Amino acid sequence: MITSRQLYEKLKNIRMGSPFCEFTEQNCKNLLPTIERIETLKREKNAIILAHNYVAPQILYSVADHTGDSYGLALKARESEADVIVFPAVRFMAETAKILNPDKIVLDPNPNGGCTLADGITANDVKRLRTEFPHHTFVCYINTTAEVKALCDTCVTSSNVYKVIELISNDKIYFLPDRLMGENVKNYLQHNGIDKDVELYDGTCYVHEEYQPENVDQVRENYPDVEILVHPECMPEVVNKADYVGSTSGMLNHVRQSKHENFFLLTECGLTGVLESEFPNKKFVGTCTTCRYMKANSLDDILNVLEHPTFLNIIELDSEVQKQALHCVEKMFSYLGD
Repeated sequence: MITSRQLYEKLKNIRMGSPFCEFTEQNCKNLLPTIERIETLKREKNAIILAHNYVAPQILYSVADHTGDSYGLALKARESEADVIVFPAVRFMAETAKILNPDKIVLDPNPNGGCTLADGITANDVKRLRTEFPHHTFVCYINTTAEVKALCDTCVTSSNVYKVIELISNDKIYFLPDRLMGENVKNYLQHNGIDKDVELYDGTCYVHEEYQPENVDQVRENYPDVEILVHPECMPEVVNKADYVGSTSGMLNHVRQSKHENFFLLTECGLTGVLESEFPNKKFVGTCTTCRYMKANSLDDILNVLEHPTFLNIIELDSEVQKQALHCVEKMFSYLGD
């Protein structure tokens, strides 16, 4: 069980560009009763908590059993021996855990667990597109609902999208729903001399589409020795100016191995907070953007869902949807040898 002092030591270096993100030792003491009650319930219910890198740091560093990006957490969900999985993130991630664990109880504590990507495409949209593009392999980003995954051939995450699409034998691909990530995929294929016809859906992540090339130029001008890390959901004009492009876990590992001291991250603020905590001697410059959906998670919501889950918290999937969506996700694992 973490102590308030231990929690404070993890949180004290986090700024994330706002004084509202600063933690005092008293803040941490105030959180302790909730944390202790959550830990007790986890033991009683044989529950684990999987938390995405973007959620609030007081969750990541107190009650989370595993943290990471969507791909790493999907693996943890598949490997889990817990009876209950609590997934503070957004709804589609909890659905993915249920896809991989149909016999487990999966709980979504987030009262506002939307996602502009996942909410921007429906199963009916995919059915229509499959009629229009009957010879294409349909590849969906993990930021999609279970119903959409059930109608696609394989799934990808930001950490493996280039590799999976490169490995698909069909030279006709329909990628959905992230248009900006899809454009980056097309540029990658062209740069590596891989000839594929890639059609794109017009969805975007509202956090990552905000970043502009001018942001990168200004930071480089102010910090000539800065290393710029970019998520592949950003526009190609931004990605092309980056020193490193990758998932949140990829960025974390890159900072860990880098000899640079100054970094600028173009992704959601949560990862900057993790890096500020893990690498207090390194400097993270510039601004970041907060995802209102990821930040809707709280310790109180996690406690409530463990004590009194409602039908809104419990992930239930149609058996046929679950079966077909599982095939889609497992196909991704097969490409990667996991």
